[in-house]
Amino acid sequence: MGAHAHGHGAGHGGHTHGVSEHADRRWLTTALALITGFMAVEVVVGVLSGSVALLSDAAHMLSDAASIVLALVAIRLSARPARGGYTYGLKRSEILSAQANGLSLLLLGAWLGYESVRRLVDPPAVSGLPVLVTALAGVAVNVAATWCMSRADRTSLNVEGAFQHVLNDLYAFAATAVAGVVILVTGFARADAVASLVVVALMLRAGVGLLRASGRILLEAAPSGVEPDEVGGRLAAHPEVAEVHDLHVWQITSGEVSLSAHVLVTEGGDCHAVREDLERLLGEAYGITHTTLQVDHLQAPRVEHCLTAHGPVHRAVPGEH
Repeated sequence: MGAHAHGHGAGHGGHTHGVSEHADRRWLTTALALITGFMAVEVVVGVLSGSVALLSDAAHMLSDAASIVLALVAIRLSARPARGGYTYGLKRSEILSAQANGLSLLLLGAWLGYESVRRLVDPPAVSGLPVLVTALAGVAVNVAATWCMSRADRTSLNVEGAFQHVLNDLYAFAATAVAGVVILVTGFARADAVASLVVVALMLRAGVGLLRASGRILLEAAPSGVEPDEVGGRLAAHPEVAEVHDLHVWQITSGEVSLSAHVLVTEGGDCHAVREDLERLLGEAYGITHTTLQVDHLQAPRVEHCLTAHGPVHRAVPGEH
């Protein structure tokens, strides 16, 4: 006797596409308009003043714009219904977007780091006033863009990736403004390169974080906060469960956690009632409501149901039931 159960839905606090999808697009588009408009001004001032910090900020803003465009495309793709061979639809496009944003932060950080060190060794003449004025204007623009981005659903790793780009750009402008003040007051031209190095460190940190989080999803790792062995132990602790194996917990995309497992029920146990109990446990304890449980009776003598079992086997502890 076997039973297959499919519970559909995202875990508690998950990112639900369609509900905030249009709002996300509106806020991201507004931030994109602010960033691209100011970027053109910054390039001109950076070239005229000879500031590598301003030019690096402009380059970063270009990557900001690209990251937002990528996020907008990913939102549209992930909203497409499942069809054909794509049984989950294109929801993973959001994770690919987050990967691209993380990688671009690392690559851009490496380039800016090289340029900053080069100018730290041999600092060019930098005009402090244009740098300060442009940086302060950049802070204002990026505060507005960051606020717009924060209004979108940041539980989506895709939106978070674009947000990190814009937030790091805000840090960059603040550092550049400080450098402008230092140059004006002391004439210390290397302050421009030092400001860039501070921003590089922040960019690398954000890039690594995005790559790690998106990589876990692409590698089908269990989401943070969910320990598969603990879940398996709790499922096996049910009075009528003899064994749980082939337990898999993974994320389809941000906030959408799925679980599948093969459950063996003790002799005389009710497969359907056990399945309902386990689904209720998973939903209440872990917020996992998209489950696929294969429930069978334990055969005597014991027969291995899976010739190539994946992962550890969880069995009831003698005396607990």
